[in-house]
Amino acid sequence: MSAVAAAVPEAALSPARPAARGAPGPVPRAVRRRGGGGGGGMGDALEEPWWDTETGPGDTPDPSDDEAIEKASENRTATCQDPDSKPAVKKKRKRPTECFLNQPEEKQDSTVKAKRRKKKKISDVLQKSAPKPGVPADLQNLLTQHFGENRSVIEIEELQLSDSCFLPANDLTHSFSSYLKEICPKWAKLRRNHKEKKSVVMLVLCSSALRSLELIKSMTAFKGDCRVLKLFAKHIKIQEQMHMLEKGVFHIGVGTPGRIKALVEQDALCLNSTKYMILDWNWRDQKLRRMVDIPEIKKETIDLLEKSIIKLCRDGSVKLGLF
Repeated sequence: MSAVAAAVPEAALSPARPAARGAPGPVPRAVRRRGGGGGGGMGDALEEPWWDTETGPGDTPDPSDDEAIEKASENRTATCQDPDSKPAVKKKRKRPTECFLNQPEEKQDSTVKAKRRKKKKISDVLQKSAPKPGVPADLQNLLTQHFGENRSVIEIEELQLSDSCFLPANDLTHSFSSYLKEICPKWAKLRRNHKEKKSVVMLVLCSSALRSLELIKSMTAFKGDCRVLKLFAKHIKIQEQMHMLEKGVFHIGVGTPGRIKALVEQDALCLNSTKYMILDWNWRDQKLRRMVDIPEIKKETIDLLEKSIIKLCRDGSVKLGLF
């Protein structure tokens, strides 16, 4: 027995070391049997502990489970304690400030709108000052302002009319009949001598058909038994007016510049026998507009003057009057 005890090492007799907590116990390897020597038979019968086993030069030792667990735990703590990691630190995003910047801009827009000047109305101007009667200089300025940007100086001078081309203007004290009696005292003689068709002795331009009817009614004391032709587009076709001019003799024509210009362009109305052209200059409608304050009427009036009337006025055959 003493010999057997001497052959067995002290490590074999010591109890096995307990495994680490939480980790599975290592699997002992089969003890290699040593051959030869006097104690060889006893070595074959007993098992050597797994931590004392020798490894050969070709064998690679496997890492222990304790070391693997320790490394995994260290990695976990490192990732949890890393201050630079994205999920660990969450930066709060600032709210966009665009909505706050729009508020002062709206205030600026409101202030700009408040500072805009209101357009002056004709009624506001007339409340401050009484209406002035039209004079020949007003018509000259109207033509100059209309053609000033597109015409040369020589062309504008050709549109200028001398004072001899104008009749006395209305001073806002006359009715239409009294004004006509003042400007053409020899009307009875002119009426008797006029026998040409497609023409009239006196041409009256106004802003609307209703105003034309008012002027026709107001000239009863002047016209006598002479014939008056309505020259506007409301309820009257241009073919009917052309037919009436061809078949009959008329002394006075009252209408709008648009229809009169259309009749002149179609040679249905000839201006060679015309002696007087009256512009209803001072009358104002419900909106307190004169005929030259309405853009369409203004343009048609200027076109008619430029194409036909100004040349006849320069020749001395037609006189212009502002009622």
